Amino acid sequence: MPSREAAIARATAEFDGGAFRDRLAALVAIPSTSQDPAAAPESRRYLEEGLRPWLARLGFTSEVHPNPETGCGPILTATRLEDPARPTVLLYGHGDTVLGLEKAWSPGLDPWTLTERDGVWYGRGTADNKGQHVVNLAALEAVLAERGGRLGANVKLVLEMSEELGSKGLRAFVEGQRDLLAADALIASDGPRVEPGLPTIAAGSRGSFMFDLVVRLRQGGVHSGHWGGLTRDPAILLAHAIAAIADQHGRIQVRDWLPGETVPPAIRRALEGCPVGGGEGAATIDEGWGEPGLTAAEKIYGWASFIVLAMTCGNPASPVNAVAPEARAACQIRYTGDSDTFRFEPALRAHLDARGLQAVSIERAGIRMPASRTPPDAPWVLWTKASMERSLGTRVQVTPNASGGLPGDVFVDLLGTPLVWVPHSYNGCKQHGPDEHVIPALLREGLAAFAGIWWDLGEPGTPAR
Repeated sequence: MPSREAAIARATAEFDGGAFRDRLAALVAIPSTSQDPAAAPESRRYLEEGLRPWLARLGFTSEVHPNPETGCGPILTATRLEDPARPTVLLYGHGDTVLGLEKAWSPGLDPWTLTERDGVWYGRGTADNKGQHVVNLAALEAVLAERGGRLGANVKLVLEMSEELGSKGLRAFVEGQRDLLAADALIASDGPRVEPGLPTIAAGSRGSFMFDLVVRLRQGGVHSGHWGGLTRDPAILLAHAIAAIADQHGRIQVRDWLPGETVPPAIRRALEGCPVGGGEGAATIDEGWGEPGLTAAEKIYGWASFIVLAMTCGNPASPVNAVAPEARAACQIRYTGDSDTFRFEPALRAHLDARGLQAVSIERAGIRMPASRTPPDAPWVLWTKASMERSLGTRVQVTPNASGGLPGDVFVDLLGTPLVWVPHSYNGCKQHGPDEHVIPALLREGLAAFAGIWWDLGEPGTPAR
């Protein structure tokens, strides 16, 4: 008789036998970066050649649609419907990647070749996001095989090819396909675990609000000997503006950016005992940096952070004896779903003006990726947690949102689906940079977890029914 345990064993056996690695290697070999317009044909090839034949074998009906936004990658939808009375889960993923950065990878590594070294798999997209959606589909394949081709539930998939451009066009597309994509819950994978060894569920994601601080004082530079000490220096004004936003310990001084006086009690309870760790090769957690009185988990899952992404004044590579005419800093707020983004820019303007920094302008301010959040104790979150803990025999950490950005707001706002993100990567994976990689053990564990999820979805007792 088919069994849950046999389905999980089938999934992990495929992994151990090398079939999973071969499939992922073939997809990594497609250089589907969305950040190079010349690579646009590769995005379509990823969907048409890499995924659609596999989806057809799994019983999906799929279609590749043009992106509503000109110049952005196509979007694939796939549906596998067995019984409208049974639960329907929506999968999400993205097959596009950032630029390969071929020349910056370590010797012997290539972004478009899956390479095993020192116990990890290197390749662009292994972590973000090819490896992650391949895990979920491979687990589904194992369960279907164990159950003789029947799941006992319905599955839909939307897979975009412009996530690395900020998911341009995705909202408009989903709005036009509400009926096609209607589901009881979104259960998908992207981003990192809280630490490599701890299976994680994130019930949303932090958002990203971008703005530039700019000081323009004159048309060109003036002699530093004749004018230094007499005319305003834009770099000094810019430095004071940044120092006014966050103190020397990284504590945000623009308090209207924050979700409240402190982390809300429900979020604090969800994060109690939650570790934070990027694994070997990740950045350090600096004690005393950020909001005092918060744990590391509360700082990145329940609070806002301010980051200076880049800043320039003059030509640092070849400085001249001049007071520069202009200084600029590209800045970012990572914020949670309980923050009021409409207050971000006016609060900053009032904060700078109160400190005599009217010469500092705020430009190009706006949301890059909205925040989203499902209550961490929502029924679908708790159901998935219980399923994973049964499959893996270990505790699963639930966070109210991921620390990075994901397009979950699109599905919450337009489809009303609760969000259940189950990441298969970790903070030290070097996604977006050279030497992106995954830890095979995390992918294997993800296969076991999702095989259990797919099995349980076909059983009685889901939150939808």
